[in-house]
Amino acid sequence: MNSLKKSWWPTLTALSLAVVGTLAHADERESLEAIRQTTIGLIDALVDKGVLSREAADGMLKQAQQRAAEVSTSSVASPASAGKPVLRVPYVPESMKAQIRNEVKEEVLTQARAERWGVPNATPSWVDRIKIDGDFRFRFQSDRPGKDNTLPADYLAAEVNNNNGLSRAPDFASYAATQVNSVIPTASTVDNRDRERIRLRLGLSAKVADEVGVGVRLATGSATDRVSTNQTLGQNFNKYQLFVDRAFVRLDPAEWLTVQAGRIPNPWFSTDMVWSENLNFDGLAATTRWAPQGSDLTPFATVGWFPLREQTPPSRSSRWLVGAQLGTGWEVAARTKLKLGMAYYSYKNLEGRVDQNYDTGLNSSNQPVVVPRVNYGESEYPTGLRQKGNTVFETNPLFSPDIAPVWGLAYAFRPLVLTASAELTHFSPYSLLLSAEYVKNTAFDAANFHSRAGSAYDNVNPAGKSTGYHLKLAFGAAEVREAGQWQLSTSYRHIGSDAVLDAFTDSDLGLGGTNLQGYTLGGVYGLYRNTNLGMRYLSAKTIDTPLNAAYPNASYKVNSLQVDLNVRF
Repeated sequence: MNSLKKSWWPTLTALSLAVVGTLAHADERESLEAIRQTTIGLIDALVDKGVLSREAADGMLKQAQQRAAEVSTSSVASPASAGKPVLRVPYVPESMKAQIRNEVKEEVLTQARAERWGVPNATPSWVDRIKIDGDFRFRFQSDRPGKDNTLPADYLAAEVNNNNGLSRAPDFASYAATQVNSVIPTASTVDNRDRERIRLRLGLSAKVADEVGVGVRLATGSATDRVSTNQTLGQNFNKYQLFVDRAFVRLDPAEWLTVQAGRIPNPWFSTDMVWSENLNFDGLAATTRWAPQGSDLTPFATVGWFPLREQTPPSRSSRWLVGAQLGTGWEVAARTKLKLGMAYYSYKNLEGRVDQNYDTGLNSSNQPVVVPRVNYGESEYPTGLRQKGNTVFETNPLFSPDIAPVWGLAYAFRPLVLTASAELTHFSPYSLLLSAEYVKNTAFDAANFHSRAGSAYDNVNPAGKSTGYHLKLAFGAAEVREAGQWQLSTSYRHIGSDAVLDAFTDSDLGLGGTNLQGYTLGGVYGLYRNTNLGMRYLSAKTIDTPLNAAYPNASYKVNSLQVDLNVRF
C-alpha cells in the first residue's frame, strides 16, 4: 500500500498543480473546475477506503496549492506592451488528462480486487485455494450366515489332510494349537454377527497454481484392510486411528491432460465388481480427454502404473499392476447420456510358484522343521492382502501337516473389462441410472498353473471360473443431497472365482471377495441437506466349492443388512 501511495503522489500533485495554476484561463474555467472536483473526489475516495489518512490528504492539497502559487509567481515575465505582467500557465491536453484518469482508475481497481474492498467479512486470497471436505457414517450391520454352510472344521481337515492342497477360502481354516498336540478351528462360518461401525473421512485439497494441485485425505479403518474404512465400535472406549487414505499431486498442464502421482483416487471408469469404492491406488496415472467440435462423443484414455511390493535385496521380486483404458462419453439425446469403457489390467509377479527356498531338518523332539532361506515365501498371496474366492494352492506341499502352509495364487491375472453406464432424465426431476460390467481373466490357464506349481500338482485340476458380470439399476435423485430426495436401487452380481483379484473387489456382498453370486436391494432418503438415511439388504452364495474337488458340496452363504446414517460436510 505504501508503494501505491508513492506512485500516486506525483500524479496527484501534478493534477492539483494543473488545477490551481490554470484557474486564470476564463475560457477553460468550466473544464478545469471539473478536473479539480474529480481530483478532490478521488482523494476523498482514497481516504474512505483507508488508503490515505485525512491528514495526509489535506497535506497533499495544501502542498499542491503552494506549488501552484510558486509556479504562478515564477511564470511572470517582462511587462507586455500594455505595461501589464504576463501570466504563463501550463497547458494540459485532453489526451493527457484522459491517460492520467485511466491510469489512476486501473491502479485503484487492481488494488480493490486484490484487497477485496467492499466485500463483507473478506478473507485472505489464499483461503480460496484451500478446500476441506469429508463425510461421517454411522452403520448398523447384521450378518446372517447360512446354517447349512460348510463348517470351519472341514476347512481345517482339508488343510491338515492336504487334499491336493487347493482352497478358495483358506482363512476359514484358521486354528489354534492345544496342549494335547492338536489344533482347533478359530474361524466362523455359521455364527450370526451384529455390530455398529463408523467411518470418518476428512479431505483437504490445495490449488497451488492453475496447473498444480495437492490432495490429502485421512480415514478410519485398519492398516491391513485396503477395501474398507470401517471402524467397529466396542473397543472398551479406546481411541481410534486415522490413516493416510490419499496423498497425491495433480498436474493439469493442458486442458486435455491430467496426471496424478502418489496415493491417488481410483482413476478408472468402473463398478465395485473390479475395484472397491473404498480403494485408492499407489502410483502414477495419466488421463487424456478431448471433445471434437460438432460431435456428441467425448473420448478419453487412461494409463496407470502401480507398485504392489518393492523389490527387497537380495532376490525378492517386485510386484506391480499396469493398466490402460479407452472410453467415451456419448450424449445420445438431450435426456440420454451414455458412457462406455474398455480396460485391460495386468499383474506382474503375483501368481504363485512352488517354493524350494528352504532347508529341512528335525528338532529335538524329532519333529520336522523348516529353515527358510532369505527369499522363502516370495510368491505368497498373504493373509493381509487376500479376501476369499481366488483359487490358491500350497506352495510348500511336501511339508508336514504341522507346518503352516504358504498359499499362492493358482492363476495369473490379466483381466479385460467392459463397462457401460447410462443416465436417463426423461422423468425429471427423477433420473434412471443403469450400469453394467463384464470381465474376463485372459490369463486363466491351467497349463500355466502346472508349469509353476511343481510335480505335486501334476494330476490336480485347479478348476474355477474366469468371467463375471454386474448389473445395477437405480431410480430417483441422481445424488441424494437435499431433504426429501430419495433413490431406490437394485443390483445383481455373478463373479467367478478367478475373474478378478479378490483383494481389491467389493467387501460387502457375501462379506467380500469373488466366487459369489447374489443381489443387493437398497434405498436412500434425504433427512436434511447433506444428511441422509440409507438401507441395504445383500444376499450372496458361492458359485463353486470354496474348498476343492475333494469337497464338491462345500458352500458358503450369507445375508447382510446395513442401515446407514450419512453426513457430508
